[in-house]
Amino acid sequence: MVERQLRRRGIDDERVLTAMAEVPRERFVPREVADQAYADRALPIGEGQTISQPWIVARMTALLELEGPERVLEVGTGSGYGAAVLSRCCSHVVSVERIRALGERARDTLADLGYRNVEVRIGNGASGVADRAPFDAIVVTAAAGRAPPQALSDQLTPGGPLVCPVEREGDERLVRIRDRQVEPIAAVRFVPLVEGDA
Repeated sequence: MVERQLRRRGIDDERVLTAMAEVPRERFVPREVADQAYADRALPIGEGQTISQPWIVARMTALLELEGPERVLEVGTGSGYGAAVLSRCCSHVVSVERIRALGERARDTLADLGYRNVEVRIGNGASGVADRAPFDAIVVTAAAGRAPPQALSDQLTPGGPLVCPVEREGDERLVRIRDRQVEPIAAVRFVPLVEGDA
């Protein structure tokens, strides 16, 4: 996966590549699709949600340009796989999932695998996590309409990156926002970011 899907497609952050090699992706998907865990595509994880393809997880993580000491907010825990990858690249991850069944399953999986620097919250990720702010970087794993919620920008340290899919001229684009400057990255397809509790 690392060589064929990631390095060959432009992922060159060695910290991210190492994390992707170390995190057991098969532990974050349902048993019935575990044999496809490393396929170059999204997979269903229940509750109408998916685990993103490996390249997307690696690309979004690399865009944060993590060096190790950062505190990261992830909006949309899903299976917990993205949080596990992030946890290998920074000092602490707070991940928020609005669907309780997914959040609790992700929390259990992360705990079973020994990822002690990840905190999973159940709730409205669009509101961020004010009691843990500010964050050095934020990643949103759902399409946030035309722009990320203001609450997330407010919880970001000055100069910190916010990576998020947004709508642009009828398409969905992954962007990196830093100090209000928007950098388009790639065309993507994500589930919509839903505000409010499940």
